[in-house]
Amino acid sequence: MTGLPTPGPLAGARRIVVKVGSSLVTNEGRGIDAQAIGNWARQLAVLAGQGREVLMVSSGAIAEGMKRLGWTQRPKELNELQAAAAVGQMGLAQMYESRLSEQGMASAQVLLTHADLADRERYLNARSTLLTLLGLRVIPVINENDTVVNDEIKFGDNDTLGALVANLVDADAYVILTDQRGLYSADPRRDPAACFIDEARAGDPALEAMAGGAGSAIGRGGMLTKVLAARRAAASGTSTLIAWGREPDVLVRLAAGERIGTALLAPTAKLAARKQWMVDQLQLRGAVRVDEGAVAKLQGEGKSLLPIGVLDVDGDFVRGDVIAVRSPQGVEVARGLANYSAREARLIARKPSSQIEALLGYAHEPELIHRTNLVLM
Repeated sequence: MTGLPTPGPLAGARRIVVKVGSSLVTNEGRGIDAQAIGNWARQLAVLAGQGREVLMVSSGAIAEGMKRLGWTQRPKELNELQAAAAVGQMGLAQMYESRLSEQGMASAQVLLTHADLADRERYLNARSTLLTLLGLRVIPVINENDTVVNDEIKFGDNDTLGALVANLVDADAYVILTDQRGLYSADPRRDPAACFIDEARAGDPALEAMAGGAGSAIGRGGMLTKVLAARRAAASGTSTLIAWGREPDVLVRLAAGERIGTALLAPTAKLAARKQWMVDQLQLRGAVRVDEGAVAKLQGEGKSLLPIGVLDVDGDFVRGDVIAVRSPQGVEVARGLANYSAREARLIARKPSSQIEALLGYAHEPELIHRTNLVLM
């Protein structure tokens, strides 16, 4: 007697990033597909009702702009691509807002670039904004800011952006909805012997050879970009699922543990991957020395580091740098991502979090280092 199939990786996922491609969003370039977006919105409402948090990364702005401008072929000139993105983004945002509103859900438009996620301070600002929206039960609808960023239009793709967002918010799973059913060992349109890959390890070099090929005439991403995005997401312990976007109730069924499409599993657990990255930092920009009470809360209770427990500050770090946390005797007890620069930390040290805004004129976070960004040594 055989056992029951193992549930898919989305079964226990609480925070999920979903990316949908241009061909799905715009019905192969014919214009925004209201029915498809409405269908995904309905499924998002079901997931939200289960207590899950979902972020949407949606392509389609350039394709919708092309349709509104009457263009039948994707332009090559940068200024025309940017113009199409500007025109199309209006309709894209409006459609998501109306369809999510019909399901009783609030939405927010967030335009990001890879540069936003490369800069330490902008990275933390983006993270704080997205986590705040999720806490308010708002669905962030994220797209690349194609109107102003040229390298993303030329070489970028939202598969990669979705993986970066998954890393940014510590997502449990990343779902890429596409116009294909998943990954095959070869192009099934050319090789009748191609086998479907239902599960593999994200980052396996063999997957890149299998994926090959380019995207559609509407979008820029092919299966290779999805495989590479899964590898990037796996670096933070997030597993990726690639599935056909028009599969009935695909998100609901995946969340129920049904195996649909291709699962590319992260070899390292989410928390372990993130914290290992901090442990592996060889050059720390600075450190804070904390009192015994703070040490006890960090080591014994798994708490965040608050400014009131900081005795002094060393170095010249900025917001987003990995810094050491030392005991009164100078022993490193932890390290983590600083929410404030060294200059700011010196001003708020030994002060309660309620005074941060009065001391600085603003308050990024109540913690100097949040517990999710801190690892004990």
